[in-house]
Amino acid sequence: MQFQQLAYFVAVAETRHFTRAAERVHVSQPSLSQQIRALESELGAELVSRARGNIALTEAGEALLPLARRIIADAETARLEVQELAHLRRGRVRLGATPSLCTGLLPEVLRTFHGMHPGIRLLIEESGSHDLVRELARGALDLALVVLPLPAPSPALTTVELLREDLVVVSSAAAAPPGDGRAVRIADLRDEPLVMFRHGYDLRELTVAACRADGFEPSFTVEGGEMDAVLGFVRAGLGVAVVPHMVAAHAGPGLRATPLAPPGLRRTIALAHRSDVAPPRAARELQRVLLAAHRGKRDGPGG
Repeated sequence: MQFQQLAYFVAVAETRHFTRAAERVHVSQPSLSQQIRALESELGAELVSRARGNIALTEAGEALLPLARRIIADAETARLEVQELAHLRRGRVRLGATPSLCTGLLPEVLRTFHGMHPGIRLLIEESGSHDLVRELARGALDLALVVLPLPAPSPALTTVELLREDLVVVSSAAAAPPGDGRAVRIADLRDEPLVMFRHGYDLRELTVAACRADGFEPSFTVEGGEMDAVLGFVRAGLGVAVVPHMVAAHAGPGLRATPLAPPGLRRTIALAHRSDVAPPRAARELQRVLLAAHRGKRDGPGG
C-alpha cells in the first residue's frame, strides 16, 4: 500500500468522480484509476462501486476512508513538524556552560538568539568543565562552553576557541585593596585570605596551581561555594577571590576588581560538541551566534 494510492482514494471518495479527483491530485484520470485498482488488488477488496457511471464507496471503502484520512493527516503533520524544525521555528538546544559563563557571557547571546528564533527552547546545564565534558560524551548536551585545556584528552569532542579572558582579583569595596591597589601579584595572595570555589571548578584549580607555582599553598577562609555565593562572601569581607573579568564587570556594587600583575592569569573558553554526531540545526545556529558575538574579542582585554 502506497501513501499516494491512499491520497488518490480519498480524492475519489470526496469528489465521487474520477476525473475531478484526478484534477485535484494533479494526475491523469487513467493513472488515478490504475492506482485505485492496484490498491484494491493489494487489499483484496473492491473499494469503489462504478455501476452505471455512479461512483459510490463499497463497505470496504467506507471502512478504509477514515483510516486513510487519518494517515494523510498524520503525514501532513509530520511534514509540517519537520519543516518547522528545518526552518528553526521549533526545536531545542541543550547547552552546558560553567557558572561564570552563565553569569557573564550567556545572557546577551541568548537574548540575541531568542530574538532571532523565539520558538527554540533553550535548556541550560550549569556545571564545571569536567562534568560538562562527561555530559557531552554521553549525549545529554548538544553544545558546551568549556575551559581549555580539557580536563582529560577527549578525541571524541571537537572544540572551537571562542575567547581568551583575563582573571582579576575581587575584594570588598569596604576593605583595603589587595596588593599595591593598582595590581595584585600572585605572591600577594600568600597573605590574603581566599574565598574559594568548590572542587571541580576550573577557577579553583587554576588559582591553586598558580599559587603553588609561586611556592606557597593558598589559605582559604571559606570554600565550597558557587559563583554567586563566592561573590557574596567577598562582598561581606570574608576574603578575596580570583574571578573572570566579565564576572567582575557584572558583579554589582560592593566589590572592587583589581587586575593581576603581568603576566597575570588568563583562561581560554571554547565551544565543544561531539565529533561523531553533528549538532542539531538549532544548536549549529546558536554556535554561529556565539562565534559571531565574540569574533575579534579572542585576544582583547578581559576576553
